[in-house]
Amino acid sequence: MPGTGERAYVYAKACGIIGKSFVGRRIPALAGCSRLSELDRLIFSQGSRDLPERELLQDLENRITGRSAGEILAIIGSFSRPPEFLSLLIRSYEYSDVKSALRALSVREKAPGFIDIGPFRTVHFEAWPDKKAMFGGTEFEFLLKEKNEDSMFLQAELDRLYYNKLWKSLLALRRNDRIAAGRILSEEIRLRNSVWVLRLRSYYGMKAADLRRHLLEIDLKGESLADEALAILDTPLDSRQAWQGWPRESFLNPERAGEPWTADPRFFQNTASGYLYELAKKNFRRKPFSLDTVFCFIKLKQFEEDVLTSVAEGLSLGMSSRDVFSLLEVSPS
Repeated sequence: MPGTGERAYVYAKACGIIGKSFVGRRIPALAGCSRLSELDRLIFSQGSRDLPERELLQDLENRITGRSAGEILAIIGSFSRPPEFLSLLIRSYEYSDVKSALRALSVREKAPGFIDIGPFRTVHFEAWPDKKAMFGGTEFEFLLKEKNEDSMFLQAELDRLYYNKLWKSLLALRRNDRIAAGRILSEEIRLRNSVWVLRLRSYYGMKAADLRRHLLEIDLKGESLADEALAILDTPLDSRQAWQGWPRESFLNPERAGEPWTADPRFFQNTASGYLYELAKKNFRRKPFSLDTVFCFIKLKQFEEDVLTSVAEGLSLGMSSRDVFSLLEVSPS
């Protein structure tokens, strides 16, 4: 496990990065942007691009994601021998890139942009579009047998693979290094399961009998992290009253006078994201030299990444930053 000196250095470095990030008190600064170019100058004061707005969006999103991954990589790379748990956290970008690669392959598009995670990368994306060369000899080799690369179920299988490995690596840490991380990650998995049920039922009309195989049924002290999701396999999607008593009822979209109600998976997911962000923010400085701090740092940076890319996409569609905040269930004040 990392020594005290490395932990102290990492904590100081993480605090410096968070202090300059658009989380907490710096989020309101985004509300003043009305154009993509303004957002670009705010985020990258020393490296903004003079591009037409129609070309700027993809470029800006790539730089936002690249910077976030780079800062996370700098923190994890500060450990001489990072625990597998931290390695898997930075590799979440690789799993995301694998999904992007599969989607692009399914429609014969050009290679999407892949995030550089340095020595933690296992997939040979430079071999695009040769699937065997990219995935052969890696944990993703099973994808070579898949014919429907853009399958929603294949995306779920990648999530299941990732979270099972991440949970197992979490349990390998000393208890004092994973108290907050364990709580937040268990909440993330519970909420991820509920989001999947809402999405699969709302968008694909999937029935209860088929839903269970898409869930992460990880055991936590005799309780399955899929229990909350399993409880809503048959709950009516058009009756707000039917959801009363469910532990995550408050995450659901509210009823509006005179309008029919239906469960909105996007609203639930945004509310869940904000909830997990608050947990990470609350625990970031609670135990400075534990690995909990690094976990919370990564979650804060990834939340910032989601907010910044969402604001960029909203501005490109003519929305205001405040409208985007409202959709994300994020307070700009």
